[in-house]
Amino acid sequence: MQGPARKIVQAVLYEAIAVAVLSPVIALVYDNGLAHAGALSLMLSASALAWNVVYNYLFEFWERRQLNRVRTFGRRLLHSAGFEGGLVLLLVPLVAWWLQISWWAALVTDLGLFVFFFFYALVFQWAFDRVFDVPVSAQGEVSADACAG
Repeated sequence: MQGPARKIVQAVLYEAIAVAVLSPVIALVYDNGLAHAGALSLMLSASALAWNVVYNYLFEFWERRQLNRVRTFGRRLLHSAGFEGGLVLLLVPLVAWWLQISWWAALVTDLGLFVFFFFYALVFQWAFDRVFDVPVSAQGEVSADACAG
């Protein structure tokens, strides 16, 4: 699977699994009830989904211009760290507001989410690529002549 369909399936599947896992955990940790935690999870998911589309477009734009396009472990780590790092900056205000906690507590909460999602993103992306194959931007090496033109 390639192109826009790949991106849509990847993003929606990623977020659906995340909401299913996070809602009960947030409800348990903050003792706010599953509906309240589920609403936060959905808001976090919608924010992350929008960021996912933007970030993956930018990452693949960069990736297409590399001489070596293979998705190595290091490249997967870079992808996960960049995605989650950007997401932390976006979500702290939302978490603080929704849970009515300080920005510091929201940052700590978000950092906990970062640790979870860092490993989740790494495993999910690897598994997704195994099932659906890697995108064209990550298939093999290209010659220096191909990058110049």
